[in-house]
Amino acid sequence: MAVRASLFFLFLLLCSLLAAALYEDQVGIADWHQKYIGKTKQAVFHTQKAGRKRVVVATEENVIASLDLRSGDIYWRHVLGKNDPVDQIGITLGKYVVTLSSEGSVLRAWNLPDGQMSWETSLEVLKPSKSLLYVPANAGVEKDNLILVYGGGCLHAISSVDGEVAWKKEFSLEGFNVQGISQPLGGSIIYIVGFTSNSQVVVNKVNAKTGELLNHNSVAYPRGLSGEALQVSSDLLVALDAARSSLVTINFQASDISFHHMAISNLVQKSFVTVSLLPLNVNGMFAAKVDSTVVIARVKDTGELKVTEKINDPSCVSDAILLTEGQEAFAMVQHADNRIHLSIRVNNDIATEILKESISVDPQRGHAQKIFINNYVRTDRSHGFRALIVMEDHSLLLVQQGAIVWSREDGLASIVDSTVSELPVEKVGVSVAKVEENLLEWLKGHMLKLKGTLMLASAEDVATIQGMRLKNSEKNKMTRDHNGFRKLVIVLTKAGKVLALHTGDGRIIWSVLLPSLRESDVCDSPIALNIYQWHVPHHHAMDENPSLLIVGKCGQSSDAPGVLSVVDSYTGKELNSIMLAHSIAQVIPLPFTDSNEQRLHLIIDRNSYGHLYPRTPDSINIFLREMSSIYWYSVDAEKSMIRGHALKGKCDLDSADEYCFSSKELWSIIFPSESEKIATIATRKMNEVVHTQAKVNVDHDVMYKYISKNMVFAATVSPKASGEIGSATPEEASLVAYLIDAVTGRILHRVTHQGAQGPIHAVVSENWVVYHYFNLRAHRYEMSVIEIYDQSRAVNKDVWKLILGKHNLTSPITSYSRPEVVVKTQTYFFTHSVKAVAVTATAKGITSKQVLIGTIGDQVLALDKRFLDPRRTLNPSQAEKEEGIIPLTDTLPIIPQSYSTHSHQVEGLRDIVTIPTKLESTTLVFSYGVDLFFTRIAPSRTYDSLTEDFSYALLLITIIALVAAIIVTWILSEKKELREKWR
Repeated sequence: MAVRASLFFLFLLLCSLLAAALYEDQVGIADWHQKYIGKTKQAVFHTQKAGRKRVVVATEENVIASLDLRSGDIYWRHVLGKNDPVDQIGITLGKYVVTLSSEGSVLRAWNLPDGQMSWETSLEVLKPSKSLLYVPANAGVEKDNLILVYGGGCLHAISSVDGEVAWKKEFSLEGFNVQGISQPLGGSIIYIVGFTSNSQVVVNKVNAKTGELLNHNSVAYPRGLSGEALQVSSDLLVALDAARSSLVTINFQASDISFHHMAISNLVQKSFVTVSLLPLNVNGMFAAKVDSTVVIARVKDTGELKVTEKINDPSCVSDAILLTEGQEAFAMVQHADNRIHLSIRVNNDIATEILKESISVDPQRGHAQKIFINNYVRTDRSHGFRALIVMEDHSLLLVQQGAIVWSREDGLASIVDSTVSELPVEKVGVSVAKVEENLLEWLKGHMLKLKGTLMLASAEDVATIQGMRLKNSEKNKMTRDHNGFRKLVIVLTKAGKVLALHTGDGRIIWSVLLPSLRESDVCDSPIALNIYQWHVPHHHAMDENPSLLIVGKCGQSSDAPGVLSVVDSYTGKELNSIMLAHSIAQVIPLPFTDSNEQRLHLIIDRNSYGHLYPRTPDSINIFLREMSSIYWYSVDAEKSMIRGHALKGKCDLDSADEYCFSSKELWSIIFPSESEKIATIATRKMNEVVHTQAKVNVDHDVMYKYISKNMVFAATVSPKASGEIGSATPEEASLVAYLIDAVTGRILHRVTHQGAQGPIHAVVSENWVVYHYFNLRAHRYEMSVIEIYDQSRAVNKDVWKLILGKHNLTSPITSYSRPEVVVKTQTYFFTHSVKAVAVTATAKGITSKQVLIGTIGDQVLALDKRFLDPRRTLNPSQAEKEEGIIPLTDTLPIIPQSYSTHSHQVEGLRDIVTIPTKLESTTLVFSYGVDLFFTRIAPSRTYDSLTEDFSYALLLITIIALVAAIIVTWILSEKKELREKWR
């Protein structure tokens, strides 16, 4: 009976949670969803007369997508995931999109109209190598054509109809890298040409029908080859020599392999520093970029090179497309004065531009990086061209007839960090609420809402109500609201672009491509790292705008110099930029501000020196007063080590810098490398608010949460279990979870999960940690929770002392005093794999917490923290039920209505950000990956406000009815009393 009662109680609780779901017409009112694809790296046009005109693209976010050429909208797309990178794409049989991915090991065919996968073939790869996809240019619709794929030392011939492997040929030559595959038109021989590690040119002739090796030929090039080459025709290859000073022409279809080389300095008639080959795909021609000049050269039958054109400072060159038999065209883009200069040239007259257009572009998009062209026939039978241009900020433009037809802000698919900024306060004299146009419209609107409440509204009425809500909504205003819902979400993308998104509808308020994070002679290969709050003016400083600190570095190495940029939060204007003389290993935002309300930041470089910013006398004075209380930790995953640090004094460098400080190592934890490898580190948010430290149990006993912000969660796994799930046996795998004090290095708690494996995702909040992993023994995912309490405050357990104020909670606490902690843990099965974990945040920390889980299905599940309470028991007492403790079950429930993303998918989900509002009941949630999704949730429902669809008309009618009823009953009562008196 007790078990039935517990299950009935759990059923009632789930029903109460289901009641918090949204109605269909409420979706989209407080949330928005934006779809992106990422930076395009390959594109194939499909513009046949029958069917829709579209372009199929492959992106750096491993997305395959079909875009409408008229609007840029997505017809269909597939996100393959980070472990399945797209190598090449093509179109075969006029109806299939063919994609090669995972270093040539997976070939797929997608139906062109709807994106459904027609077939998939897994190919054997012997070793990692460059992969090549060869789709015959004369692939007709009426017959089966063999698709050639080289990867991992094997050449496969695959049927384009069903994906069956027709034949396979292995090339076991050590260090052999294929540079080109060609098949003469109508021929039965396939030529596979490549280089070996010792600069030998190898040519293999293979029977196209059987895969039989017909001939093998190899010749060593005496000057050596760099490995960079281009196939310029069916029998010619152009390569750079080992010194990258000469161009080598290789004729490989003749009986003997022949070479012809030419010094690049003779080709360009000047000295040079850098050179690279550009794919042009014009028969018998190629392009080379020599410093800032692009040289277009023709290869003669004898192998000699002839320069046909030199173009200074072009941004990019397209592949050639076939116009008519023997005539090919390609495009080139140049920049000048915020304009794109697009020119089209043909192979038989390179010097003449058959089309030249100048298009004005937003300077915040940067320079063009790639261009893909397509031609069409105009009504006068002449050729017209459309160009798909990939910009420096990863945006995508379609240009046609001298104008931008459409643009896509696909840089938002590669967000690396985000923060939030408040909107400006509404000026005096401007109404906070919009005034209704007239009384008739007001009455009409509320009567429709009343019909909706009484379930009398038709489908047209519901649509009208939805439109009125969106029209009259104040969520899109550019000022703060009294609930704190309207904010700016500031995001930093991989391209170094900063964008401000309005939380009301997700529109872009401003964007800036930071000059300090663009590739230049000063900063080579810039990388955007993080974004922080820099200047947050006090509420009385109405004339000051907040600002942000953008952190980046110049180069991939750990000792690359850093870059700082300060940006205005309201306008996007770059206020200041600093090229640092030191590297950036860690950025520590400090809880101090100077007299200008600029937040202090301590930047730790590779040599563990600390550098203070902003570099002002006021900031250094504040920092010196607080320096003794600044601690931090660093993680060295390669050495399986965590170190604790503190500041020691001024730097002992040759250059005198008063803003530079040396550090000292306080402690270190070295995990045994043969049994443990660091997998995950998690800490509390520095701005998290805890409402109360005391927690009263059902027996009126007081427990005190251990809420130190210096607590670090670290999870390690056995080295054999550090790979994919299944890479280790249950006996070999183990997971160890640690709670560590970052000031002293003391291990507060340690727990081992035998037979467990990553990936591990964890979140820390208040005094608890929730982490997710895979149990190899049970073959299921699990979520564990650890709650830690401070037992050293046992003298304050008396509730009456708390009420009367006779406690010592205000006594100072130090991490150096050894705490007596009590830990409660519990583990539950969980159905899904997880991509990200977060926790809701509110202004005062009063509202119940929800754990936000980014599932493998790219949705965000809001799980009540009560389900992860370690005090759950199978048969809770009546007092525990009153406290809200749920009966214990072995599996955490998945409630469909608890998905905060509703039916949407945030493709490629990477992170979930929670933002408190002024309403204690409500949390803003921003999820990003390839897509963006924003919503607001109320973990304990909106107990402190009325809902937006509250029917004021129904309330008014109810009040009028009550007043009328009171008057009528008063009159009747008076009449009754009068009659009784006459008796």
